[in-house]
Amino acid sequence: MAFQPIVDMRSKRVFAHEALVRGGDGSGAYGVLSMVDPANRYAFDQQCRVRAIELASELFPRSEIPHLSINFMPNAVYEPRACIRQTLETARRTAFPLDRIIFEFTEVEKLDTDHILNILRSYREIGFKTAIDDFGAGFSGLNLLARFQTDLVKLDMDLIRGIDTDPVKRVVVRHTLAMLADLGITVVCEGIETIGELQVLTDLGVHLIQGYYIARPTFEGLSPVSIAA
Repeated sequence: MAFQPIVDMRSKRVFAHEALVRGGDGSGAYGVLSMVDPANRYAFDQQCRVRAIELASELFPRSEIPHLSINFMPNAVYEPRACIRQTLETARRTAFPLDRIIFEFTEVEKLDTDHILNILRSYREIGFKTAIDDFGAGFSGLNLLARFQTDLVKLDMDLIRGIDTDPVKRVVVRHTLAMLADLGITVVCEGIETIGELQVLTDLGVHLIQGYYIARPTFEGLSPVSIAA
């Protein structure tokens, strides 16, 4: 696993670290994910959760524990409460608080809406937070939000890239932010690579920021954060 921080620009503190799968030598996620298939998807998803929590419990400061954001595969979860047992056992064993774990999924993959709603509702009842990743790039984001409001939404980075020079993107993002605020959903903007993008987003009222401009992922470690705005 590598960890990439999500920074709260109001406090200049790390709100969360996202756990990102890597090869054993630190190589990128593509080579690992390309080996995942229906036969090993469940085991892979379980191992990623366990490793993320174990590493976070070793690396995160105990004085002020940030959130841990874990990507999960909805199609690897056949029944939420049965499939969460190993995660709960790992959190108990490492004394990692459940309310500091965020489970995020991408809407790029076509999913059964009733199935994902069952997962999200079960996770909330257990005490986890939930998030939609790549919002705006996939199949069912708006329909899903009409039935269940996740705690967080991460806007698709294609909406963010070059927003400082693209007035159309600014209009789309501004209205999306207003909708999510009305729904009581916290927004994360990811993929920020320039000071111009960061300034536009903070002017629009975005507080939670993730991207190479702030910090790159660090393999089995925590990244130093650079905030120049």
